[in-house]
Amino acid sequence: MSITVVLQQMIIIFILIGIGMVLYRSKMLSEETSKQISGIIINVTNPALLICSAFDDGPKVSLRELGIALVSYAAVFAILIIVAFLIPYILRVPKKLHYAYQMLTIFGNVGFIGIPLASAVLGSESLIFVSIFNLLFNLLIYTFGMSVLQRTASQQAAEGASIPESSLTTGRLQKFINAGTISAAATIIFYLGDFQVPVIVSSTLSYTGRATTLLSMLVLGVSVAQINPRDIFSHPRLYAFTLLRQILVPIGCILLMRGLIDNKLILNTMLLMVAVPAANMPLMIAKQMDMDTDSISQGIILTTVLSLVTVPIACLFLVV
Repeated sequence: MSITVVLQQMIIIFILIGIGMVLYRSKMLSEETSKQISGIIINVTNPALLICSAFDDGPKVSLRELGIALVSYAAVFAILIIVAFLIPYILRVPKKLHYAYQMLTIFGNVGFIGIPLASAVLGSESLIFVSIFNLLFNLLIYTFGMSVLQRTASQQAAEGASIPESSLTTGRLQKFINAGTISAAATIIFYLGDFQVPVIVSSTLSYTGRATTLLSMLVLGVSVAQINPRDIFSHPRLYAFTLLRQILVPIGCILLMRGLIDNKLILNTMLLMVAVPAANMPLMIAKQMDMDTDSISQGIILTTVLSLVTVPIACLFLVV
């Protein structure tokens, strides 16, 4: 694996975050605007990006391989959920911050960093498996992730925090039927059905989806601009978390799965997707709920910075 590939992706990410910081400090972006952009990403651009992956003209893999990938990646997410509830106790995280560490553990940046990284390291043939991982990510973030954040928002409201009531009254059915899960289901149907859609539709979705990376990094940049650098890099607990989550967990997953799966591309894609830094989707959802996002922002930034070291270390265990 070329370390240059990882460095290039990280540099791009940091440049976009820096643009968000500059725009906020120059008052061209506000906290309220950041929340509105978060809503656009969650409900419009991210679903469009997901659906676009079903329209690629590359070779199709067999249903058997898709099934193996789906089951194995679902098992990996189950492992991550278990680990997410253990890590706060292992690291003695304050109870009020358990939700932040759970979000940082379960949800990696499999879209904005994972897709270009897998393409460069494993080749374009890995992208169908990356798409499956992204499908599961979206299903989980819009269901389990939202449930955890809504429960935490309710607790913060009970403690006197200013949480809009509209953020806490989402019905049980609405948790599962939303832009994320609908787009995930649509992607599976389009891919398996190999439907031909009009160019005007596919191009519109493509242009919309491409905005996701820039907009999401601008949102993260606004959050970074509001945090003192010492609040990001002066937390020993976050360094220990990064060691566990981005090195030990990916290596443990690959060692466990390689005895059960013989498809090297499925295994190597899984390793990369588990090794990427924390995703910012939980941050954007939490911002929409007016929650305290400092701990999540700190975790995203630190894991992204340290991924320059952790991703190459984890990739030493790629199956060859």
